[in-house]
Amino acid sequence: MLDYTIVAKTRESSGFRWNRLASMLKKMRTCTWAPTVFAGPQVTGDNKRDSAFPGHEVLELHVLPRIKKIEKLGLSHLLIAQRWWGSGKEMEGSSLDCLAMTAYLAAHTNRINLVTAIHPGFFEATAIAKWGATMEWLSGGRWSINVTSGWNLREFDMYGIDSLEHDQRYQRSSEFIDVLRGAWTQSPFNYHGEFYHCEELQVEPTPSTPIEIFQGGQSEASIQMAASKSDWMFLNGGSLERIETIVNKARLAMESSGRTLRFALYAAPVCRDSDEEAWKVIQERVRAIDPSFAKKRRRATEGAQGMWSSDDELSLLDTNEGYASRLIGSPDTIIGRLEAFQEIGIEMLHFDTSDEQFLRDVLPEIQ
Repeated sequence: MLDYTIVAKTRESSGFRWNRLASMLKKMRTCTWAPTVFAGPQVTGDNKRDSAFPGHEVLELHVLPRIKKIEKLGLSHLLIAQRWWGSGKEMEGSSLDCLAMTAYLAAHTNRINLVTAIHPGFFEATAIAKWGATMEWLSGGRWSINVTSGWNLREFDMYGIDSLEHDQRYQRSSEFIDVLRGAWTQSPFNYHGEFYHCEELQVEPTPSTPIEIFQGGQSEASIQMAASKSDWMFLNGGSLERIETIVNKARLAMESSGRTLRFALYAAPVCRDSDEEAWKVIQERVRAIDPSFAKKRRRATEGAQGMWSSDDELSLLDTNEGYASRLIGSPDTIIGRLEAFQEIGIEMLHFDTSDEQFLRDVLPEIQ
């Protein structure tokens, strides 16, 4: 790990600004969540689920200002997640619909790339190929897809969708991707799989750019699908060693496919003037963990393999284990850790934007 030489430290009205010499830190793509969930994912015992979604006015008062801030920050991607059902306690609450919100956000953004999370099984692949082609056209080429095989088994049951066995869900997703790519590059297109089929499919408007495929998951099945079918792999947060193990497994799988796969890491930064101050914040949050909620979290995520399997208590502080990435400390400490993640192959930082000091002192260094 490089030591960063601090050549200047000046007090400004907004706080400290750090300048560095000879940093090996590279620019990264950056991503955050679209504001489509209104019940939080903490397991600290202080979340009260509101059964009713806020009224329409929240779009003007909450969602649009957040989106304008995200675009102003210069982030490259916005992930529109889909939580068909969530308690708002041991997992995030139910989200607004991903298709409707993608269209809404496309109409209110100008530059940022939109990534829509789509669950195969809940949607027909051919219909999403058509919808996605329309979004690509409406957004000026700013749309891509996150193919989400799913782990919240209660969602499948609620909506009458066959959850399948874990590895079968990835087989279904693999066929879903086949149909998307085929429909966007061949006309007419025919496909006959176990889960999806089409005859003489012609998608219009004709997409002007290749479809970009993101996916999640950290199991063996997800790694094999990523290496053979996807362009990007979203990874939950984790230690450097844990993330490096997953990346290396995926690279080994890529040797047989001959494809290139890129990696995005999720993190929830806590940036303060000193490491001690930042870790004090974390220690307070860890002490507030409700053990009963932590058990519920583990039960609720039993449909996943590889994710949420760590004993790291920091992984309990948010839904996607972002604090376990340990972007925690002073700006220099966090930048050093980001450099370490870059060295093992991370090219995109997917992060929570709530930490203002991170946005001010660290984000400009990687964009």
